[in-house]
Amino acid sequence: MTTVVPKEKSAATLIVPALIGCAVSAVIGAYAGAHHPAGVAVNVAGFGSPSTVKVWLTTAAIVLAVVQLLSALVMWGKIKVPNDAYVPALHRWSGRIAFLLTVPVAMHCLYAFGFQTVDTRVLIHSTLGTMFFGAFTVKMLLLTRKGLPGWALPVLGGIVFTILAALFVTSSLWFFANFGVTR
Repeated sequence: MTTVVPKEKSAATLIVPALIGCAVSAVIGAYAGAHHPAGVAVNVAGFGSPSTVKVWLTTAAIVLAVVQLLSALVMWGKIKVPNDAYVPALHRWSGRIAFLLTVPVAMHCLYAFGFQTVDTRVLIHSTLGTMFFGAFTVKMLLLTRKGLPGWALPVLGGIVFTILAALFVTSSLWFFANFGVTR
């Protein structure tokens, strides 16, 4: 009779995805730093300016990120809800939609503004913007990976959420505080 020894969970399984995520962030940062800002990249009918498009898409993404956080807490058993069968699908779709909302925002920021350092808020926002897609890449690469330590996905999800929340604070919330809630 042979004994099956369970595969040991190791933080080493995080190394390659983390390196890929760092490369994604580095490429985005290098492009943003080298690209001459064009001033405008994305505009959508019904909005007064490209900045308001960016602000509202980011706001929608953070709302969906809160749904992500709450649904993850339900899936990990930290929040109890009756009939939670829908929660994994809610988690997946809110994440997919939130991510899709961030893509035109990132494209606008990269193309229209590049990496800016005009003041502390903008420097922090630019730095976090280059980090967001790298952190998101790491999380996506690890979702189906076997042998992860139990803390890995919650920590990575928390990092992605925190970066997006900080991007919201340094852009949309700042915009609303300075220019009002406008379209």
